[in-house]
Amino acid sequence: MKLLRNLKLALGGLLVVSLAACGGGGGTADSGTLRLALTDAPACGYDAVNVTIQKIRVNQSSSASDTDGGWSEVVLNPAVRVNLLTLTNGVLSELGQTPLPTGKYTQLRLVLADNSSANPLANSVLPTGGAEVALKTPSGQQSGVKANIDIDIAANKMADFVLDFNACKSVVVAGNSGQYLLKPVVTVIPRYVSGVAGFVDASLVTGNTSVSLQQGGVVVKATMPDSTGKFLLQPVAPGSYTLALTAPGRTTAIVTNVAVVTDTVTSVNASGTPLNPPVSASGTVNGIAPVDALVSVLQPLTVGPSVEIAGGFVDGTTGNYSYPLVVNAPLVAPYVATPGSLVFVADTAVAGKYTLVASLNGVVKTVVLATLTSGATITAPITFP
Repeated sequence: MKLLRNLKLALGGLLVVSLAACGGGGGTADSGTLRLALTDAPACGYDAVNVTIQKIRVNQSSSASDTDGGWSEVVLNPAVRVNLLTLTNGVLSELGQTPLPTGKYTQLRLVLADNSSANPLANSVLPTGGAEVALKTPSGQQSGVKANIDIDIAANKMADFVLDFNACKSVVVAGNSGQYLLKPVVTVIPRYVSGVAGFVDASLVTGNTSVSLQQGGVVVKATMPDSTGKFLLQPVAPGSYTLALTAPGRTTAIVTNVAVVTDTVTSVNASGTPLNPPVSASGTVNGIAPVDALVSVLQPLTVGPSVEIAGGFVDGTTGNYSYPLVVNAPLVAPYVATPGSLVFVADTAVAGKYTLVASLNGVVKTVVLATLTSGATITAPITFP
């Protein structure tokens, strides 16, 4: 079974999925089953992010139009409105399943409901301290977001996967208009049992705290802690990961080489030893990039790959971006199998050092920044050839 990860979905853009049939049950000798669920990564600065899903369609032809034959659908009737922020810490919202003839499926379309006069808040956002506002979706959404996929449906097998919606990166501010745009960023992963669990200190339980598992500087799975400080990163494929804890005004805490094994939830620490990195002074990195650019902030480590600290689409109207970043050296600990035995050491050589990675229409631009100091602002405009 192929691992599905690091999949970016932007409305108006292109979704690429790779999924092999896995699991068991369902189907007949000449058919299998496709089952779907939805979960969420953390949100930043929002109390609710709502999307209304009508259906998901698949076809064996990558060039099939919306009106061609050969489509199979998972239809939600009535359409289901989901607050993505209720789907953290391993919580899933079942979207349904459908039998499919065996074979390779190469196109998928995700269809969201429109905001209409009858349902003006089908897709909406509730900013913290503000009022609920409609999320604008691009024109052409009626036929769904076209995706190139590689799904193998095997006889009497279930292709079982989860759409992991990153609400923080998917909601885009539109200048000073008071409007918000929806550009979904979704990671598609099989429904593994395996994952990672642990605890952060109660003082870090806010909507802007994020715990993520990463590989090669790319977030594979992220969540925010629950009201007790517990976090659960699930589903996650077996493998080796870097765990990163980021919170406003707190030193970044990183656990390297976290081992995830089949059908097991790995504990990184116990409730009696929650992660509680010290306060850190901050600076700011800002700039302007082309509208629709996705900008990520990475911090290098002396040993091991860089770690993503923040990221999202630039302002949907102005192209501006701005991120507050801590200046303390990140605290790094190698994973140990005994919960509560992590030993963190400051990686002083990379204190205040960050790199921007921006992508637009398949082109990637990297900008290495000067060292950030307390109260300083680094302005880094990003251009694409």
